[in-house]
Amino acid sequence: MRAAVCREFGTRLSLEEVSLAEPDANQIEVSVRAVAICHSDIFFADGAWGGELPAVYGHEAAGVVSKVGANVDGVTVGDHVCVTLIRSCGTCAACTKSHTSECDQGWDKSLSPLSDSEGDRIVRAMNCGSFAEKVVVDPSQCAVIPKDVLFEVASLISCGVITGVGAVINTAKVKPGDKVAVIGAGGVGLNAIQGAKIAGASTIIAIDLLTEKLDAAKEFGATHGIAADDSELENKVRSLTGERGVDYVFVTVGAPAAFQSAPALLTKGGAMVIVGMPPVGTVLDYEPMAMADRSTRYLGSSMGQTNVARDIPWLIDLYQQGRLKLDELITGRWSFEQINEAMEDTKKGLARRNVIVMDL
Repeated sequence: MRAAVCREFGTRLSLEEVSLAEPDANQIEVSVRAVAICHSDIFFADGAWGGELPAVYGHEAAGVVSKVGANVDGVTVGDHVCVTLIRSCGTCAACTKSHTSECDQGWDKSLSPLSDSEGDRIVRAMNCGSFAEKVVVDPSQCAVIPKDVLFEVASLISCGVITGVGAVINTAKVKPGDKVAVIGAGGVGLNAIQGAKIAGASTIIAIDLLTEKLDAAKEFGATHGIAADDSELENKVRSLTGERGVDYVFVTVGAPAAFQSAPALLTKGGAMVIVGMPPVGTVLDYEPMAMADRSTRYLGSSMGQTNVARDIPWLIDLYQQGRLKLDELITGRWSFEQINEAMEDTKKGLARRNVIVMDL
């Protein structure tokens, strides 16, 4: 099969013929039909988060189950599935509490099933390696989806949607009437905005540097938009919230300045939810006295604390009811041969989500 291999950080991916091992008794093989470009893939390929090379990235995919291990239940050949990086054992302390995204065995430490034409091992990054025509994954990483949902639409759910919506619903547990701000109106930010609307937030303030993104945010449910570089940002947020500040501020970008400035937007007892991921080694300064005095909280949200088996079917239902926008998230559809161009376009910052469609 073909895969887009990263052999050197910061360079173009190489489209190569590679070998994929057969799934073992506890795994499944999925023929990838669509995979979205996530900024996490770009950060890894650029070397911002380290890691071993050569590697195949990609973790936001959808496809058709092509092989099923002997011990696998609940998935059959021919099923359409979302493929995520969230791998769960089902028995650890986190899994028994339904916190499957925090599974003790979440990272697959077994030998990668990928190898190149010389027989040398290729890293299957982020439990997936879905910048490829096929993947071998744990069945816990997949959720069966209706066959009338387009693969390019379904692929978005596997990361960007569950991360943004999940941060609001699962991590923050936003309640009706809460006031929220979302810093960053890209793919994940738009989904955090959608999540806030679904949760019943009364005020949803989008904050971004680009006017085009603020306009898009209002299409997805934001009630207001403010430029991130506005010198009156804090005052404007307070004027929109009865001079209180917001109950939650979601930081969906990786810019350190956003994390540094976000707490000033909170009301007493409010929480900053850390969704975006800055480069490894980023360190920020916070004053514990101010946190204690105002009872503010800082919450991390990895993959929206998603439970794949529970949340993906729910999101599909919302989509089919017209309550969750997915088609509108797709900025461009690209062929597999155009993956480098799709990644470069994503780096420009205007794309909501670019999607690689394998049969385009």
